[in-house]
Amino acid sequence: MRWLTLTVFLPLLGIPFLLIPELPDRAARLIALGVTIATFLVSVGMFVKFQKGVPGFQLVEDVPWFEGVGLRYTLGVDGVSLFMVMLTTLVMPVAILTSWSVTEKVKMYVMMALFIEAAILGTFLSLNLLMFFLFFELLLLPMALTIGIWGSKRRVYAAIKFFLFTLVGSAFLLVGILVLFAQSADVLGQGTFDFRRLQELPMTVEVGRWLFMAFFIGFAVKVPLFPLHTWLPDAHTEAPTKGSVVLAALLLKTGTYGLVRFNLGLFPEASDHFAVFVSILAAIGIVYGGIVAIMQTDLKRLVAYSSISHLGLIVIGTFAFTEQALTGSVLQMVNHGLSTGLLFIGVGMLYERTHTREISELGGIAKVTPWLAGVYLVAALSSLGLPGLNNFIGEFLVIVGTFISSHVFGVLAAVGVVLSAIYLLWSYQRAFQGDVPERWKGIKDINRREVLLVVPMIAVMFLIGLFPKPFLDRIEPTTNGIVREVEAAGSADLQTGEAP
Repeated sequence: MRWLTLTVFLPLLGIPFLLIPELPDRAARLIALGVTIATFLVSVGMFVKFQKGVPGFQLVEDVPWFEGVGLRYTLGVDGVSLFMVMLTTLVMPVAILTSWSVTEKVKMYVMMALFIEAAILGTFLSLNLLMFFLFFELLLLPMALTIGIWGSKRRVYAAIKFFLFTLVGSAFLLVGILVLFAQSADVLGQGTFDFRRLQELPMTVEVGRWLFMAFFIGFAVKVPLFPLHTWLPDAHTEAPTKGSVVLAALLLKTGTYGLVRFNLGLFPEASDHFAVFVSILAAIGIVYGGIVAIMQTDLKRLVAYSSISHLGLIVIGTFAFTEQALTGSVLQMVNHGLSTGLLFIGVGMLYERTHTREISELGGIAKVTPWLAGVYLVAALSSLGLPGLNNFIGEFLVIVGTFISSHVFGVLAAVGVVLSAIYLLWSYQRAFQGDVPERWKGIKDINRREVLLVVPMIAVMFLIGLFPKPFLDRIEPTTNGIVREVEAAGSADLQTGEAP
């Protein structure tokens, strides 16, 4: 069975049914939910087939497409992409369940979700750079439409800003891919977009560094890394709950995944050369995001700025070039998707009941919605790295691994954890504790559908926090190989002008 092809394209099979004009909104939601659950079950089959402890790509599907221009249909999964796929297929049914609060253009709303899922899965599994770019770009329009049609008051502004920022970043990425293709044509006699062949492509140090920057800009916008982050708070704040969950849990990870897969994988010498520069940007993002989050009065905007800080932690661990830090960064991609996704779900449920996100107006609401408050508290404790929950494992590995590489950056990474404890616990105290205002006393607690939303994510949080070994065993062979390649490139004699 072609597990990867089935995983990528199964979400699209639900779209023809959603185009039926007479289809009721409830049926559309159930069809989308059924398709995303089926995709999750297929990805579980892929996970079972994946062999732990084995480096390199597995379950590879490689067939001719347009070979005249070096284009082949190539999919593969390794320890880095495996859990990105599992995170995607877990989060998307949860995102569909949030659609019950949407009452306008429901069929189009869930259709956008299925398009986004297929595009994200293709991004994580493509081993052909042009295929990767096509999937990477297919994310833009449905995500922008989700924000622009179903968002809040400034939704059009936020959608256009998101689209323009990411489009400009992608232009740099496309130029880098085409130059790399031309380089392969000069060296190999025929151009190729195959990631595995391009890894072995010799190039001068100067070319490698320019290409690194082209790829880096494309992915840094998607992360987003300081100072290219300004689109994110607006997009998160104006997006509907599904949009915020998908944006935080999945779309941002295409940027961090791209840095690990392509910047480190294709340009190890340049990665080592620019490591301090990238780490400085990441450290600024960690501290800046945390401090600005403390200053927020809007609960959703607070969570948005927390993402900038946490994603900076992932990037600083990626460029520490130690096995602990890189493994922790990959695991932290999953952890951030779960914890921040659940925070946005909690904020969304709160907004549906109160129609406000102002922290000062929400005090005492835990007394009437104790289960909702409990969900938000679990997500907050996970996000700040409480031992026993998922983020603790990833953050610990990143901080220790980064400290081994650089004491300064290791301390700055730890500062981010301290700041997260401040803004998350303080916001919880102000929003949920204290005397309950009279107007909130009739609010209902979470219902059965919302229980289905949160239970799977909380369960995986505890699973990673208490039993991380099954995850680490599958990630480490790939990340250890990447670190060795970068170390070898960094220690090589570069006076000849050739990168290894």
